Amino acid sequence: MRIKKLLVLTMLLSVGAFAGQVVVRKSDEAFDAFAVRDQLAREHQWQEAIRAQQQLDILQSLPLGCVLVPQPYRYFSCNGLFYRPYLWQGRELYISVPNPKAGGQPANQSLEGKER
Repeated sequence: MRIKKLLVLTMLLSVGAFAGQVVVRKSDEAFDAFAVRDQLAREHQWQEAIRAQQQLDILQSLPLGCVLVPQPYRYFSCNGLFYRPYLWQGRELYISVPNPKAGGQPANQSLEGKER
């Protein structure tokens, strides 16, 4: 029983060692924790914006052979890829959407790497 408790305590202490990044600095260096927090937040927002932009497939014109499908909403089916038209600054753009008939399948991600 004592060995079991010792093993559990050792595991809990080792988990704490992997909790995050540790920064060591000299005590005479100026340090503003709030500035570091704000900088990390800005970097995270920038990374999220890049990730969202990469996931969002926007076309200015559709490829040949696309078919307009009016239900459940107006969208275009283009060789297994699906695009919904959006009016932006007086121009119609086409944004990739999941297959409306599949009910929640990821948007055009299954064909990633294949030529469009």
